[in-house]
Amino acid sequence: MNLWMNRNFKPMLLKEIDKPFNSKDYIFEIKFDGIRSLIFVNNKDIKIQSRNNKDLTNLFPELGSLTKLVNKNVIFDGEIVAFDKNKDSFSKIQERLHLKDKNKIKKASSENPVTFVAFDILYENKNLINKTLVERKKILNKYEDTDDFIKTKIIDKNGIDLFKSVKKLNLEGIIAKRKDGKYYINKRTDDFIKIKNIQRDEFIIGGYEEKKNGILSIAIGEFIENQLYFVGKVTVHKNYKIYKEIFKQKKAKNPFYNFDEKINYITPTLTCHIEYLERTKNNHLRHPVIKDY
Repeated sequence: MNLWMNRNFKPMLLKEIDKPFNSKDYIFEIKFDGIRSLIFVNNKDIKIQSRNNKDLTNLFPELGSLTKLVNKNVIFDGEIVAFDKNKDSFSKIQERLHLKDKNKIKKASSENPVTFVAFDILYENKNLINKTLVERKKILNKYEDTDDFIKTKIIDKNGIDLFKSVKKLNLEGIIAKRKDGKYYINKRTDDFIKIKNIQRDEFIIGGYEEKKNGILSIAIGEFIENQLYFVGKVTVHKNYKIYKEIFKQKKAKNPFYNFDEKINYITPTLTCHIEYLERTKNNHLRHPVIKDY
């Protein structure tokens, strides 16, 4: 299959593990928190495609500058990232995704520009997916970094130290990639592995809403200066230990300072352990998951 002519494909997927590792068979990169994208580009035209085949080209006009980088038909795999004070910001990229008006998109491309972070190349006038990762990286490295296009930095063998640095900087995580691995379209293999920097904290349960099949959506919060601030909702299944404890709590008035929905409020004494990726600008938890110890 010629990837340039047949664009209805999805990028290679990543397996996920909990702990970083060292290996002479892998290289390691920082995991950026943006939008996984394929970019089809030559010196005349560009198409930006999400991993689910959605056309994003018109949302990011500043990336049109990539046509100046190439003199061939090229397909890059990477992440569209918005930086805030030298750190990637998913909330900033979300702001861009919701824009529809052309004038607002143009203004945002100047005031809140994105960068394409390239970590692979799949095509350069011919398919490259059967080449090893090391071979593909050599081809990718021919393309110089610009304000709109940068390549991921590589750490050889030592994933543990890189992960320690990522935790200190509170970044999303790292990616491990097998050096001799080929590129498998729309497949998940251990040639690409992600290790996320997961945050863990204890929060207060302030209310719940009953869903179908015995599932609860619980509202959680944390006390700040003696006020309970809502930080998000988490799903609880009926086989969880904490499920029965929630129904034992006394009904109460809304205990939250910054949340008001029609749910069942309870006295804010029951706690739960939550894993999450990060906090948003309004201090809500991103991708929270309850850990029912």
